[in-house]
Amino acid sequence: MKKPRLPPAPKLKMLTSQHLLRGEKEHQEAIKHIDEVQNEIDRLNEQASEEILKVEQKYNKLHQPFFSEEVELIAKIPNFWVTTFVNHPQVSTLLGEEDEEVLHYLTRVEVTEFEDIKSGYRIDFYFDENPYFENKVLSREFHLSKSGDPSSKSTEIKRKSGKDVMKHSSQKQSKFSKKRQHEEPESFFTQFTDHSDAGADELGEVIKDVIWPNPLQYYLVPDLDDEEGEGEVDDDDEEGGGLKDIDEGVEDDGGRKRR
Repeated sequence: MKKPRLPPAPKLKMLTSQHLLRGEKEHQEAIKHIDEVQNEIDRLNEQASEEILKVEQKYNKLHQPFFSEEVELIAKIPNFWVTTFVNHPQVSTLLGEEDEEVLHYLTRVEVTEFEDIKSGYRIDFYFDENPYFENKVLSREFHLSKSGDPSSKSTEIKRKSGKDVMKHSSQKQSKFSKKRQHEEPESFFTQFTDHSDAGADELGEVIKDVIWPNPLQYYLVPDLDDEEGEGEVDDDDEEGGGLKDIDEGVEDDGGRKRR
């Protein structure tokens, strides 16, 4: 009786090895094709960024006359900028009592983006004569190098004798100061002295991107306390009216209404 013949083991190993090699080759080819597709996507993204930048540059120039006109009109409104900053939920956290006192002398704010937009911008703050510092204009510039490293520089504040606008009369601490990890609470004017971490300085970004395009919306923020007070008066009027109606509806024995 003949014994059954088994398939040769080496042949099975050869088939398994070929299968693995084929699968690995397919994977490598798929990765190569994915990389080629991704390169095309990146190329289109870069092209889109260049075209978007051109559009932004075009409309940035078109905006300038309107921003200039708005700046002139705002200058006619007393305390416009201090009111705007106090009403902004993030900027207001930087403002102590002394900051607000100084900002009452702020008459004009101007934001200028550099021509290529990507490399940075400058913010100019114009002040009337005040008891705190000699400067008429305080400027802050933000720069972004081609390698993507941020930096900043600003006007040196020429403080008047006995006046230090860096001291906080209020011990509020903002999200900005927490992010920058300062031991002492920041002042609005810290931006003119601290350039240690320009990339984490959000105040300039907020002014440029949020407030500057439409400062009026923050200046006109309604006073919530006044609104609540008006609501309470209305409630009282309604309650009073209801009692009056009840009184007027009471009749005496003769069927006549008595007041």
